[in-house]
Amino acid sequence: MSGSLQVTQKLQQQQQQQQHHFESSCYLSTKSSVKQQSFSTYKTTSRRQKTTVKTEKSKEVLKLSPLPKRAKRTYLAMDTDKEVIGYVIPVFRANHEVVRGLMEAQEEEVTEEGINYVAMRNLFVREAREAVDVRVEKKTRTTHIRESAERVELSKTMEEWTEFRKKMNPDSLTHPPEFIIKPRGQTVWEGKTVKLHCTVAGWPKPRIAWYKNNVLIDAKAHPEKYTVESSFNMHSLEIKNCDFIDTAQYHASALNVKGEISSVATVVVKRFQEGEEAGPLDPKPHGFCAEHGVTFQTTIIDKFEVAFGSEGETMSLGCTVIIYPTVKKYQPEVVWSRNSVPLKPSKWVHTHWSGERATLTLVHLNKEDEGMYTLRVNTKSGFDTYSAYVFVRDSDVEVEGVPVAPLDVRCHDANKDYVVVTWKQPAVEGSSSILGYYIDRCEVGTHHWAQCNDAPVKYARFPVTGLVEGRSYVFRVRALNKEGVSRPSRVSEAVVAMDPSDRARLRAGPSAPWTGMIKFTEEDPTVGIVPGEPSDVVVTEATKSYVVLAWKPPIQRGHEGVMYYIEKCMSGTDTWQRVNTGMPVKSPRFAMFDLEEGNSYSFRVRCCNSAGVSEPSVTTGETTVGDKLDLPSVPGNPVPTRNTDTSVVVFWAASKDVKHLVGYYIEYSVVGTEEWIPCNNKPVKQTRFVCHGLTTGSNCVFRVKAVNAAGYSQSSSNSDAVVVQAAISVPGKATGVTLLEAVKDYMMLAWTEPASNGGADIRGYFVDYRTVKGDVVGKWHELNLKALTTTSYKAENLKENVFYQFQVRAMNMAGVSKASQPTSALECKEWTITVAGPPVGLRVLEVRDTSAVVLWEPPAFNGRTPVNGYYMDVKKASAGEEGWKAAHEKVNKMKYMKVTGLKSGTSYVFRVRAQNLAGVGKPSAVLGPILAQTSPDTKEIYVDVDDDGVISMIFECSEMKEGSEFVWSKNYQTITDTSRLTIVTERGRSRAIFNNPSVEDLGIFSCVVTNTDGFSSSYTLTEESLKRLLDISHEHKFPVIPFKSEMGMELLEKGRVRFWTQVEKCTSACQVDYVFNDVLITQGKKYTMNFDKSTGIIEMFMDSLEVSDEGTFTFNLVDGKAKGTTSLVLIGDEFRELQKKSEFERAEWVRKQGPHFVEYLGFTVTKECNVLLKCKIGNVRPETEITWSKDSIEIAEDDEDAKKIEKKDSDLTFNIGKISKADAGTYEVILRDDRGKDKSIFSLMDAGYQAVMNELFRVIANSSTDIKVISTEHGIILYSEVTYYNEEQRVGWLHKDAKIAASERVKSGVTGEQLWLKINEPTEKDKGKYSMDIFDGKDGVKRAFDLTGKAWEEAFEEFQRLKMAAIAERNRARVIGGLPDVVAIQEGKSLNLTGNVWGEPTPEVSWTKNDKELVSNERYQLKFEHGKFASITIAAVTTTDSGKYALLVKNKYGKEAGEFTVSVYNPEEEENKEKK
Repeated sequence: MSGSLQVTQKLQQQQQQQQHHFESSCYLSTKSSVKQQSFSTYKTTSRRQKTTVKTEKSKEVLKLSPLPKRAKRTYLAMDTDKEVIGYVIPVFRANHEVVRGLMEAQEEEVTEEGINYVAMRNLFVREAREAVDVRVEKKTRTTHIRESAERVELSKTMEEWTEFRKKMNPDSLTHPPEFIIKPRGQTVWEGKTVKLHCTVAGWPKPRIAWYKNNVLIDAKAHPEKYTVESSFNMHSLEIKNCDFIDTAQYHASALNVKGEISSVATVVVKRFQEGEEAGPLDPKPHGFCAEHGVTFQTTIIDKFEVAFGSEGETMSLGCTVIIYPTVKKYQPEVVWSRNSVPLKPSKWVHTHWSGERATLTLVHLNKEDEGMYTLRVNTKSGFDTYSAYVFVRDSDVEVEGVPVAPLDVRCHDANKDYVVVTWKQPAVEGSSSILGYYIDRCEVGTHHWAQCNDAPVKYARFPVTGLVEGRSYVFRVRALNKEGVSRPSRVSEAVVAMDPSDRARLRAGPSAPWTGMIKFTEEDPTVGIVPGEPSDVVVTEATKSYVVLAWKPPIQRGHEGVMYYIEKCMSGTDTWQRVNTGMPVKSPRFAMFDLEEGNSYSFRVRCCNSAGVSEPSVTTGETTVGDKLDLPSVPGNPVPTRNTDTSVVVFWAASKDVKHLVGYYIEYSVVGTEEWIPCNNKPVKQTRFVCHGLTTGSNCVFRVKAVNAAGYSQSSSNSDAVVVQAAISVPGKATGVTLLEAVKDYMMLAWTEPASNGGADIRGYFVDYRTVKGDVVGKWHELNLKALTTTSYKAENLKENVFYQFQVRAMNMAGVSKASQPTSALECKEWTITVAGPPVGLRVLEVRDTSAVVLWEPPAFNGRTPVNGYYMDVKKASAGEEGWKAAHEKVNKMKYMKVTGLKSGTSYVFRVRAQNLAGVGKPSAVLGPILAQTSPDTKEIYVDVDDDGVISMIFECSEMKEGSEFVWSKNYQTITDTSRLTIVTERGRSRAIFNNPSVEDLGIFSCVVTNTDGFSSSYTLTEESLKRLLDISHEHKFPVIPFKSEMGMELLEKGRVRFWTQVEKCTSACQVDYVFNDVLITQGKKYTMNFDKSTGIIEMFMDSLEVSDEGTFTFNLVDGKAKGTTSLVLIGDEFRELQKKSEFERAEWVRKQGPHFVEYLGFTVTKECNVLLKCKIGNVRPETEITWSKDSIEIAEDDEDAKKIEKKDSDLTFNIGKISKADAGTYEVILRDDRGKDKSIFSLMDAGYQAVMNELFRVIANSSTDIKVISTEHGIILYSEVTYYNEEQRVGWLHKDAKIAASERVKSGVTGEQLWLKINEPTEKDKGKYSMDIFDGKDGVKRAFDLTGKAWEEAFEEFQRLKMAAIAERNRARVIGGLPDVVAIQEGKSLNLTGNVWGEPTPEVSWTKNDKELVSNERYQLKFEHGKFASITIAAVTTTDSGKYALLVKNKYGKEAGEFTVSVYNPEEEENKEKK
């Protein structure tokens, strides 16, 4: 029994070993997800229960329980984020014999196995092994021993068979990758090509991937940079045109189904240093191009500098590239990169290459565009690069104090309905710390932005849920602080909400290197099956704002896909609550919000599909809601060092134990201010940064803060202050080494100081010499061991008639410069020159637009006699030798001279010649060119007299550098005697104080700032200016407080009195003593004092004036040394008048407590000349009584005068209308209520009446129009019209400023509202200026009219015309009477009519009948007698005489007709007519 059990156990162990063998063939490496899946499957099978059943032969058979249907195994491939990214290949089942046959089958030709084949074989073998039944039987000992022997024999046979199978079965030949030859590290020059090789063995054939610093190298995407080759297990990586950034660790990774192995090689790229002499075998950065037969030389000029831009602007960077020689149809490759990452053209980045100039345009700058920009020009011979930093400042905020926009918004881990958005915090938080961030999303193709979070999140990482599968989104972020919300950041790249496996299949471009992941599929029909539970549920992120869960999809899920429900349970309870009750999620990730901070939770996940909901997954451990990512620690202390005039290099120690560091922000502040300004707006990860854009000469401190997703660290401690100025370097080469004098055993040398002093003063010079014999030169030797302080040197102990060469080196605090150009071979022999040598040490100071001061030193060789003067020549730098001109005519005794008359912007050169008794010597070395231009930061020396009367000269320099000093001189000789001047220097300001200013100090004072670009100035102290300064000094020593106004007085409400004065300026220490009659008074009940030092107003108040207050009031002021006094005398009548006014004001205040008159009863005259009595009342109530009276008689409501009273608001009026003497009287108004009574009286009598009339006269006079003229038949009328005329108003007329006397010919008067002057029968004497003087109550109003010229001619002509017309009308012939209109006469009667005729001269008379003229005859007798009477007589009229008659009269002035009708009737005929 025990033996059978042992056999059974051994058989089981063998079966397990075989099963383990087959399963292990699927294992890859510790990083392989397939291994993890296989392990999961194995564990599932191990949980199957063992059961014993009886067969028909009563034998117990041990069987395994069948797999539950819902736990059916599937084989899935997982990525590193536990996402299902694979599909299943077909799996089939078979019996043991079929499996054994397949195992023993041999392939005639061994080929490379595919991934799917390996997976299929391993999987179905495992299924077959699990399907084999294991039988356990009871056997006898004999049978057991026999079978044991048979098993031993069988074991040997199996071992032989195994060895044979290993040879024949490819599965047994598999082994992990192994490096036969590993890649070896190399060191190369820039521009060269390096190739890494390796040989790898393994079966199946390993796949090789190359990595640079753990980043996969995609050779297909960068064929210009990398070439990867694989042939017969030999693999290589070629890196072309190596750059400094190619220095890295390169990994070769080999991978197959058995495992993975990698090897590392380090490549170091050395940069070629210019100026070093390379050996003949040393490699060069540029090489010969065999293709074109030339060596290309690249030169980059017109380089872009460090650039500054603001968000929203457009910036262009460019360089001119010269390729020599020029080859037709050949163009170099131009590559732009930012922070070593090549830039690709996009809507934000535009590149252009014209063949000569490379341009990069950044459209709509954002902070993401900040960084180091590099232009790389690749040619067939190598490459050249140029780099400069671009800073992008934040645009101005719309609301003061809000933060600036975040930056670098990116999307990660996108799924069907979920994406993680990250960003970087901005450099400027605003006036308060950032409280959180809002994330907005926008669906691509729309313009609607939706906010993703209701409450701001503190972390710079946020999971966005609720996306619609298949749609694309972009995101942006806004920062929030107490002041408000920032502008949104630049939008992220678009991301599609879809399953990662679908995204991998749809991704365009070359496939990524094989990672060893095996993908499976399953074609078993699983529709309608409830999915299994998810596995590996973990908390991937936990903050106080949200918690993110991740899990693996279930093994059993079918083809229709699954969704998930998430449940939570608070620590300490057993209650599970579903989180997403409304809608299950599709992605195996979920973000939970609204969890209570500080509480602990457990989580689990359920799957669901159309068939139902699965069992819950294994719960997670308890997770406490809170920030797991700590803020970064404080960075180390920053250390700034000088770099350039506008930049400083800052170093600091990295933050310790920081997780997920985003970078560092650097800030600076000018010493003395509290404003911190960011140096970078995009975080940098290195611990060194060059801060550009600083102000030259400013004293700055720096601090650094680190940032990660959790937020900002505390700022580091402030650095030491550093002055922004260029770093010190060795000076340039000295120039112009010349021989000044030669004697038998010494030679006098001179040279010009270097053009650049390296940022520090030249401390001295070293002179070297060597001998020359023909073409053979000796070694250089030092002439002086101690540095020279002058630009000349006497080389002694030389040998006569020997040739020497000399060179000079300059020295400053940074070191010794390179040697100057050696002189030509100079012979040491005595000169015979009698004139002076050339002056030396020419230098220039105080360069301005139109002037400069040139200084020099005496010549080293004076000639035979001493130097007695100098001459200076000047010319434009661009002119030839003929352009030299003398700067002055008379000899200059000084060793300096101010050259004037220069032209601004023009460069000049100078030279000086020395003179002695023998003549003028040779000119000095040329100084220049010097540009005549005033430096923008130049300041002049100015004289100041301080409050103590101390006189000083002050010079300021904003370009101070380390080692710079102020050097004061008098008459350009350095001041060493401090008895006359005391020099005080503070930073960029130097002050020369006169100890005892006198005539001994007259002269030219100058100041030079060393170690700068020639900052200097001078001031000439003359006798006149000294006298003026001494006067000012006396005023400052004994100062007087100036008053804007002397003490004044004014009355206030309630009769209070205010005494006041105002000083022009005073300090906070100014004190005031208040004095009355030489007695100091203080504040109390009677006096109230106030001194406003900000305005300088001094006040003293008194409630009332009493008799004892008569006297003198004084304010005594003391402000340091300054004093001031002001007084006001109130005595006699002036005091009594003021006291009376004070009492009146007091009474007025009491009166105004009840109903009162704001304006007492007065009068006004309207423009219509109506007289109104009016007053203004105040503090009245509805019950206040208002009573009017005239001559003490109250005007009742029913009186006629009551209609004239009107009240409108606070105005009372009484409309008298057109005034007359009847309106004279005394008018009174009384206000009365329970608070008091007030009255106002106006006397419209005597003076009052006259005042009203005068006002009326004024209104009338002012209403008069300008004088107009009109002509009549009698003469000329001048008139003016008024609104109204009162008979008491006087009007006078003047002619030529003389009053016109009334006469028959000239009259004046008034008709209605017209004032007129009539001139009858005008003559030439009446011409002239006429004036009308209307009395207006005072002086009168004048209206004038000039009746001359055209006005006279027109008026007089019109008068003549009207006069003649009147005469004509008066003398015109006319019928003036005597003729009837109708005459009825009986037939047969006689008719006699006479008409009266007038006319001068006597008119002509005629008669007409029916318009026909009648002639006097027997029938008609026509008579005209006495020139007045015209008669017509008709004897015995008949009916034929009936008709229309007219008497016509006519003379030279006109004619007229007197018409009448004659009707003749017959009585008989009349009767007959009546009868009928």
